[in-house]
Amino acid sequence: MYAHGAMMRRAGSHGLIHPESTAAKLSAAQASVLAAVGITLLKLLTGLLSGSLGMLSEAAHSLIDLIASGVTLLTVRVADRPADEEHNYGHGKLENLSAAFETILMVGSCLWISGASVERMVHGTNLDLHQSLWPFVVLLLSMLVDYTRSRSLRRVASEYRSDALLADAVHFRTDIWSSAAVFLGLLASFAGEKLHLPALEYADPIAALLVAGIILRVTWRLARHTVDSLLDATPPEVRMQIRKDLIRDLETQDGILAVNRVRVRRSGSNYFVDLTLSLPRRLTFQRSEQITRAATEAVQRLLPAADVVIHTVPTATLGESVFDKVRAVAARSNLSIHDVSVRQYDGALHVEQHLEVPETMTLHQAHEVVTALEAEMRREVPEIASLLTHIESEPATITTAAQVELSQNLERQLRVTASHFPEILDVHEISVTRGHGGAANSVQVNLHCTLPDDLPMEAVHQVITNFEDAFRLHHPQVTRVLIHPEPATDNRR
Repeated sequence: MYAHGAMMRRAGSHGLIHPESTAAKLSAAQASVLAAVGITLLKLLTGLLSGSLGMLSEAAHSLIDLIASGVTLLTVRVADRPADEEHNYGHGKLENLSAAFETILMVGSCLWISGASVERMVHGTNLDLHQSLWPFVVLLLSMLVDYTRSRSLRRVASEYRSDALLADAVHFRTDIWSSAAVFLGLLASFAGEKLHLPALEYADPIAALLVAGIILRVTWRLARHTVDSLLDATPPEVRMQIRKDLIRDLETQDGILAVNRVRVRRSGSNYFVDLTLSLPRRLTFQRSEQITRAATEAVQRLLPAADVVIHTVPTATLGESVFDKVRAVAARSNLSIHDVSVRQYDGALHVEQHLEVPETMTLHQAHEVVTALEAEMRREVPEIASLLTHIESEPATITTAAQVELSQNLERQLRVTASHFPEILDVHEISVTRGHGGAANSVQVNLHCTLPDDLPMEAVHQVITNFEDAFRLHHPQVTRVLIHPEPATDNRR
């Protein structure tokens, strides 16, 4: 049977829970929430005591991070749940929704900080700050915590491909720069008050504007990444090198003619890969399955635990012979042919073949099947001038046969007949059955025949056919001789 239709295979870890991944992400998210709570309270208290807009903007930024970290913690708890009947692709998209929510919060904080900064600079209000060492201590402590948490979150997010944790890592990283801007703004404001330089009084709202600008820039990058994920864009880590390596590895697999299409998307930490591969149409279904399994393993070497769906397209190759083409046509029609022979004369091809049809089929039905098959073969191979199809019935019932004792005379005459063929080295495992094919008096002889290892199969077939004909010529009561050829190195006598 040949593979003559599109074949699909799906494999991967779809729906599996990874306890280590979930525990690591939960631990990172919980630590972020605790860090955000402490830093937010310190910044808010310091901002209220000092009257610094930059410090209050930092507190607002940290408050947003706290809310976002809380949402991330809840998201991580749900996102790693396995796929179910309602959510066939899992719950990973919740991480993208969490990142989208954080993006909206960050945009809102930018608008508030920018509005308050412009109002102070335009109206000149609330520019006087209360001098204190505490804002500087809090900002330095904040930068140290932000640096530590950002590195930890980014490591876990990268290891387990978590968009929610990545968004948190981005927030903590931007806090470092925004805290540094506020630090410089406070330093400049206090210096202006000490040195009686009115222009430096605007350093604090300017620092707040700088914080808003930093938040807005990072928000834009995060928003693009989030929107791409929600729209199932190809993940950035796949677009370049991995995609090239994947196509290269697939095209080097034995049996794959071409990679027609590669589609990769990500849901949470899980990759989903759709492939369309061209395979030789003469392959059996079993061989096609082997190739798709090897292709799945090639994908999962580059994208571990990916859920892979493969669609195969049977394709005619340039090196196909006439035999391959006629067999492919028969397989496409779900028909079984054998003993195909092709002769060439008068500048054209002449094909002879045997076709098996169900034994219950009528001659009229079988003839229609053959007519349609031969017409399709001529369209596929225009060089065919004539087609002769021998129709055989394919047995659908198990016949009842009885084994009979092998007579010494029959065995001796088998060996005598075999001795006339120099290629036959030995005959063994001889058995005789009666009642083959439903006829009570029919006799079938089965035997194993040893021949040289290097004898071509064409010659093997000719030898055993001639041996069968010669034996049946002297024993017409034998209706069938079934011979199993064996190489001399595998002689099982």
